[in-house]
This record gives sequence, C-alpha cells and structure tokens, in this order.
Amino acid sequence: MGPVAVGCGLVLIVLGVGFYFGTGQPSWTALIPAFFGLVLVVLGLLARQNRLRKHVMHAAAALGLVGVVIPLVRLWPAITTGEVKSQAAAIELALMAGICLLFVVLCVRSFIVARRSRASSEPK
Repeated sequence: MGPVAVGCGLVLIVLGVGFYFGTGQPSWTALIPAFFGLVLVVLGLLARQNRLRKHVMHAAAALGLVGVVIPLVRLWPAITTGEVKSQAAAIELALMAGICLLFVVLCVRSFIVARRSRASSEPK
C-alpha cells in the first residue's frame, strides 16, 4: 500500500499546484491538496520499512479520511443551496474528496486482505 499512498499523494500535489497556477488567481488555499499529498508521499515512503508499515498506513488511511471529510464539509453549503462562490474551488474540493475516498477504500480493502491472510496462516 505504500506505493498507492505515494501515487495518490503525487496526484494530490499535482492537483493543488495545478489549481494554484492554473486558475489565474493564486490562493494558498488551492495548495491544501498539495499539503495533504506531501504528507501521503512521506507516509508512503515510510511504509517501505516493515516495522513501520502497519502504523504508517493506518495513519495514511486516517489522513485520507480527513481528506474526504474536510472538502465535503466545505462543499456542503454549495451542495445544499446551489450557490458556489468559486467554481474552481468547488471542483478542486470535489476532486480532492474523490481521490482521498478512493485511497481510503483501497486502504480498507488492503487491511481486510492482510487480516484474512494473517488469520489463515496462524496455527490452529
């Protein structure tokens, strides 16, 4: 799962930097996905070490969950009222939530597979 964390982190970095420079109105808040992505990349690289893998990937999954919840909370007023202050920001938030949701789903799936494989290999 470490390479998946690195990959999702790099996608988030590209997303944040792309929206920062691509909108013509640079705002540091456009870089929030890049900050999340940077932390995911670091956690993914730390997961290469066997002794850290389990804890680091659980931290990465928790960060991914935060990366789903925060954009949805920020998007909620736009979803309920239909009023969008910045269309670019709404698109970026939706993309961040989607990327992080995919990452969390892949993490949970990996955790389930790892637990089942551990349970089947234990002596009875």
